[in-house]
Amino acid sequence: MQKKIYTAAVVGTGRIGFMLGFDKKREQPASHTMALNANPRVKIIAGVDKNPENLSKWKKSNTSAQVFESVEKMYEAFAGCGGKNARSGEPDIVVVAVNEDAHLSVALKVISHKPRLLILEKPVALNLGEAEKIRRAAKKFSVPILVNHERRFALDWNAAADYIKKIGDVQSISARLFSGMRLYDPSAESTGGYSLIHDGTHLVDIVLFLLEAIQKDKGAKNAGAILKNPILSGIKFDEKNKKVVRNLSAHYSVKFCPSVNLEMSGRSRFFGFEVDVIGTEGRIFIGNGFAKFFLRAESKLYSGFFSLKEDAQIVLPKKRGRVQTEYFSNMVQNAVDFLDGRAPLKSTLQTGTNALKVLEEIKSLLKK
Repeated sequence: MQKKIYTAAVVGTGRIGFMLGFDKKREQPASHTMALNANPRVKIIAGVDKNPENLSKWKKSNTSAQVFESVEKMYEAFAGCGGKNARSGEPDIVVVAVNEDAHLSVALKVISHKPRLLILEKPVALNLGEAEKIRRAAKKFSVPILVNHERRFALDWNAAADYIKKIGDVQSISARLFSGMRLYDPSAESTGGYSLIHDGTHLVDIVLFLLEAIQKDKGAKNAGAILKNPILSGIKFDEKNKKVVRNLSAHYSVKFCPSVNLEMSGRSRFFGFEVDVIGTEGRIFIGNGFAKFFLRAESKLYSGFFSLKEDAQIVLPKKRGRVQTEYFSNMVQNAVDFLDGRAPLKSTLQTGTNALKVLEEIKSLLKK
């Protein structure tokens, strides 16, 4: 029996929507367009962008697809393919990969046309108020939403979540983000142009993902995780603008993990992303391009002691000397499996909103 081909449209043909697919240093596919094109069960039929230059470049690589300057123009064109209430000509999957400040308006337009699935680039929205408007619209029109928090689909991070049951009781999770982008700037609230939301959403989401794995291992029925009531420390403001935050640490204590620490830097001269999970029986140390798993073993250094030894049985695929994660390919495959009715979404509007809640609480404390 021939499997159904799902049609797709990409709204936003800039960086994450398209151009990162040409970055030779990145693991490919690295954009929504390239990941959709790489899946044999998906056919891209439309690209949308208000920037004519972006759209022209995208069209050259997607010659069989139609291009439009707006979501409205796209649906006007497809409306004639099957009548007012028919969906035969409209895309099954619509990707929203526009800038953060346009997430709300574009997502609401797409949702009103009831695609079978909306793939929404992270973060969900600029703030919780906007996220709630998207949630209400999605509920009203019965549109499922997959949020592209990419690490939830990656082989290495899923291996880490599976390995948690081997390291005993988790004692601490330390998550660190280093970048040169201002960490928080209240003047950029309307654009999302600061690292706390741009990159911090990834850090928070993956910590919540690992906490969900701990909860499941402990038999919790409701595995949705959230971090609340942080203690902030290590706050450093920009020397020239005292309202701009460059460093902070947020400490939490939650059920099943007595110590969770988020450390974020917006004044580093390099980019780094890493998480260290310490259990009573082992350790997981994982980040961009690497993943290491350790278990206790008889020490080679001290008689009568145990030390940690890297687990040689965990072998992840590698390419060009780094772990191959297949994050974007797996995200699209999850979308296909969901539409087939064979799997739930691995990154949802709820999990994406949970990450946003954590960031909003940190921001509220910074404003004080």
